[in-house]
Formats: sequence, C-alpha cells, structure tokens
Amino acid sequence: MEFLNSISAFLWNYILLFALLGVGLYMTVLLKFPQFTRVLPAITKLIGDIKSGKKVEDGRMTPFQSLATAVAAQVGTGNIVGVATAIAAGGPGAAFWMILSAFFGMATIFAEAVLAQIYRHQSDTGELSGGPAYYIRDGLKSKVLARIFAVFAILSLGIVGIMVQSNAVVVSLNESFGIPMPWATAGLLALVGVILTGGMERIAGFSEKVVPLMAGAYVLGSLLIVVINITQLIPALQLILVSAFSPQAIGGGVLGITVQETVRFGIARGLFSNEAGMGSTPHSHAVAQTDHPAEQGFIAMIGVFISTFMICTSTVMVNVLSGSYDATISAAEMSKTATIMTQNAFTNGFGNFGGAFLSVSLSSFALTTIVGWYFFAESNVRLIFQDKKIFIIGFKIIALSFLVVGPFIDPDNLWKLSDLFTGLMALPNIVALIFLSRQVDWILKDYDQKNKLGELKWPDLNELPGRRPKKS
Repeated sequence: MEFLNSISAFLWNYILLFALLGVGLYMTVLLKFPQFTRVLPAITKLIGDIKSGKKVEDGRMTPFQSLATAVAAQVGTGNIVGVATAIAAGGPGAAFWMILSAFFGMATIFAEAVLAQIYRHQSDTGELSGGPAYYIRDGLKSKVLARIFAVFAILSLGIVGIMVQSNAVVVSLNESFGIPMPWATAGLLALVGVILTGGMERIAGFSEKVVPLMAGAYVLGSLLIVVINITQLIPALQLILVSAFSPQAIGGGVLGITVQETVRFGIARGLFSNEAGMGSTPHSHAVAQTDHPAEQGFIAMIGVFISTFMICTSTVMVNVLSGSYDATISAAEMSKTATIMTQNAFTNGFGNFGGAFLSVSLSSFALTTIVGWYFFAESNVRLIFQDKKIFIIGFKIIALSFLVVGPFIDPDNLWKLSDLFTGLMALPNIVALIFLSRQVDWILKDYDQKNKLGELKWPDLNELPGRRPKKS
C-alpha cells in the first residue's frame, strides 16, 4: 500500500495537477471563456425543459436526468470529508485555488460532454451508451487505449469507488445512530440493488428526485450556519484570500505550509471533487437526448458549478466560520482531525441535531455516488463485452458484492486505491481531449451559427475536422 500510495501521490501532485489544470486553461481560451457566457442561459433553458415535462425516447435520459446522474457521482464524500482534508493540510487558502480549478474545469467538462454526445453508441435494443472509451476508440481510432481506459474506469468506479462510498455510508450510520454495521450494509445492499436492477430508467428517476433534495438541504444547512456566524463572514473571506497567497501570515505562522502546498491541495481537491477531465461524468451526458451536442456541454458545466461552487464552498465556509477550523493549530496537527472537522462544524451550529444532519447528508451523498459510478462503470463493461447481457448482469452482481465488502476494509487503504485508479483513468481521457479539441471547437461554432439563424439541429458529423466519427 505504501508503494501504491507513492505512485498515486506522484500522479496527482505532479502529472495530473498540471495536466488537468492545463487542459482546462487551454479549453477555456480555445472556447473563448464559455464560463462567463454559457452557464446562465443553460440554467434558464434547463428550467424551461423541466417545467414543460419534455419526454424522451426509451434508452435515453432527459438533459436534467443526465445532469442529476452526473451530479450524483460528483457530489460524494469528497465534497465533505475531502474538502475538510484539503483546508486542514493546505490552509483555508486552498479554497481559493479549489474554486479557480473548478472555473477552468467547466471548460474541460464541456469538451467531455460534447465528445460523449457525438461518439455515443446505440445498442441493438435502442439503448444509448457512451463516454471517453467510446470517443477514444472512434475519435482517436485507438482500440487499445480505449480498452485501457475502460478497465481503469471499471476498477476505479465500479469496484474500488463503490467500496469507498459504501464504507462511508455504513460507518457514518453506525457512529451517528448506532446501527450495527451488518444491518446497515444489508439495508444499503437492498436499496442499491432495487435501484440498479431497474436499469437506466430507474437510475435516472432516482437521481432526478434525490439529488436536488440532497444538495439543496446541505447548502441550506450551510447557509444557516453562515447566517448564525454572519459577523465573522468578512474576516473569514479575508482569511481565505490572505492564506491563498501567504499562508505563513496566518495564525502567527504556525500552519507550517508553503504557498506551493496551499495551491497543490486546493487544485487537486477541486479537480477531484468536480471530476472535470477525469472521464467519469461524460458517461451520463452521452445518453441525454438533446437538439445539439453543445447544449449538453452547457448542461455539464452546471454540474461543476453545483459540485464545487455550491457544495464544496459550503463545506469551506461552514468549517471556517464555525470555528471548527483553527488557524492557530499547525496543518500537521489539524490534518489528524480533518475527517471529523465538518461534523464538528455542524455540531457547533446545531448541537446534536447538526451531527445527525451531517451523517444523513454524508450517507445520501455516498449513496447517490454509488448509483452514478455504477452506471458509468457499466458503460465501459458494455464497450468491452459488446453489450452482451450476461456480462452486464455478471458485473452487476460483482459490483453489489464489493459493496458488501467495502464497509469492512480499512477506509484509508480504500481511498489510496481509489486515488490511484482514478488518476490512471484520467490519463487516456486527457490525451483524447487534447487531440480532439478542434472538434469540440467546431461543434461550438456550429451551434452558435445555427442558433443565431434559429435553425438549431444536430450537426453533420461528417464535416468534423480531423478524424471522422464512427456512425452508430
């Protein structure tokens, strides 16, 4: 585990840190800063689609369902425990760099969603599937790299990732409510099993109902703590900004960290929490029914806004405002209690109810992540085994088996494995994003041209620059 952890640390702290941020910056400039001009119109259109109750064909999701499924995967224990760990190890200034990385990540995830749309595959039964493995195979014309991504995605999301989240759910319920771990595990298995056996339709229905309620409740609870501590808001914002560029100026210099460490922890946690560039969320955006691929790219950007700008920022403000984070304690000491930092913050704000509320929130976040990650992993099983039903059923049984095992394994080791496989999964995706970036730019220009004329329709993919997509 120490050897694997050292590989994972090198991968995240050096290669992926610069690669993911670099891709985000490149896409932002190439697409002319879509973060400023595309998100608000996309939110307005999404609300209109929800109100209209627009129906889609079988084997597809509505744009909102695909967004909800993506957010279900993005918002997990990392948004609560992971963010607390980042500000414990990198100081409150890490929050500034976390938000900055999310800003550039919005352009990256736009590119992922667009490529997932144009290279998606339709099975003989009419069910859509897609994701990085598909645009690597049909866009880059590399079957080997596509299979490498698919294998890492299955291991990262469908096996190790599910164990990480099931561990978080069961342990949280056991510690907060005294529910025996075997009973909590059995209940989780039954609930997840019912959702997964319903296929894409049930997963989409579950996500669109639970995710808004879950995210809304957590943000509302965080806002209440901000209101309770409103007199500390300006000092807290000053603390974040100052420590982002000069962590040694905080707490009399006891943090014991450098600007480089603050930047590293903030950017790495931001990228990990919103999953931009990692290749996970494109699987849900691929199956959305939309008039133009660019529209789903805009929807995908909303997911990063929700996961980082809303959820992660809420976690940061709760910890800093409530006094749960103490700038007079060194980062090394603070890191030892990072896992319970946010729980202490809610307990400080709401008493025993706050601790119970956070436990329920954490369990809900982890549950939706299990469902989302399973769906993503299954898309890669479909690619490797060519949509054969027996292998899909077999993988479902394997995934549920590891869900049962997860709560009884050391969570530290699970997180280390998760970081490693997630990082390995991201590498082929980053290569594809770079080489297919011209196609993303072409799709956006095609959208603007047609939208301006009021003739929005699916583009002629045979006109894509460079390599042409494989027709499904």
